[in-house]
This record gives sequence, structure tokens and C-alpha cells, in this order.
Amino acid sequence: PAPAVLQGRVGPPVRSIRVAILTCSDQGSQGLREDRSGDLVQAWAEERDYVLVARDLVPDESSEIVPRLLAWCDGGEVDVVVCTGGTGFGPRDGTTEAARAVIQRGADGLAEAIRRAGEASTPFAPLSRGVAGIRGRTLVLTLPGSPGGVRDGLAVLHPLLDHLVAILRGEESEHRPTESEHGPPQPEFVSTRPERTDS
Repeated sequence: PAPAVLQGRVGPPVRSIRVAILTCSDQGSQGLREDRSGDLVQAWAEERDYVLVARDLVPDESSEIVPRLLAWCDGGEVDVVVCTGGTGFGPRDGTTEAARAVIQRGADGLAEAIRRAGEASTPFAPLSRGVAGIRGRTLVLTLPGSPGGVRDGLAVLHPLLDHLVAILRGEESEHRPTESEHGPPQPEFVSTRPERTDS
């Protein structure tokens, strides 16, 4: 089936960040568990006036996950896909492998930063196998299924997102000079010598 797409939204300006949410959960897809993590990502996006393009909930099966990721990434309408669930060590946790099948370029630093941030909340954060990467001009990010893990991940992602999306769209250079590279701004040179006057 085609991915579920939210219809009838009045979109903010064209340059707004466009988000899709995919929850990967066997129990959630059977109606046995509330999708609290997906709700959390949606609230995060709406609070920041991002455009929620699509949201879906599927069982933790590559055959369900991969087609949705491909459709969203290759459709040209989504800047960031946030997946929740299926990143642990359980025998049914397959979101990481499904995402890797779609990702063309890895963003390992982002996934590692999220794990490090999670260590402030739980010693089990390193057990998340979440990945991040790029397909075309879309970021794919896989977060844990727990609301706490999602909060940790979004806290890391948010301050980077505007710049990251601008780079993927080709609107901004990846390199921003910093003060450490060039030193603090220097005052303009003002000469103290008296002006020469020709008699």
C-alpha cells in the first residue's frame, strides 16, 4: 500500500522543513500499543512550524519499511524522515537494516552524537543501533522506540537541522568559518600619523 499522507494542510512558506514520520512497531501496527513516540515527533515538528508531509505506522519488517522510505526520499517532498522503533537488540528489531538498505551516504557522526546525549539519561543508550544517513536530498534518521530516546535524539537534531537541510538543498555551503579558524574580528586600521600637506 502507498504511504499514508496527511491531506489538507495549509503549508507554511516554501522553505519550511518538510518532515515524515515512520513508526516501526509490531505491537503498534496491531493496535496493541499507543504510538507515543510518533506523537512526540509530530508535536516536535508542529511546535516548530515544520510541514508534516506524511506519517505511517508499520510492523518491523523490511518489506514494509523500505518501500515507504524509498517513496518519501525519492519523491522530492520530504527533507527529513524520522523513524522510531526497531533499533535495539531484539530479534525483531530490523529498522536499522532496512534504513541501511535505503541510505546512500552515512551520517555516522549524527547517530553517535545522539547515543552520547542519551547516556545522560540511561546507561543503556549505547545499545541503540540507530543510524543516520542521506538518500538523495533527504536525511533518514532512526531513533529508539521509547519516548525518552526520541526526546534525546530530537534534542541533538534540532540545532543542526536548518543548516543540514540547507546543505542538502544546495542553498548553503557545508563549511562555515568560525572564530577559532580566523580569530576574532579585527578593528579597522586607523593611522595616527598626521596627513601630509604639500606646500
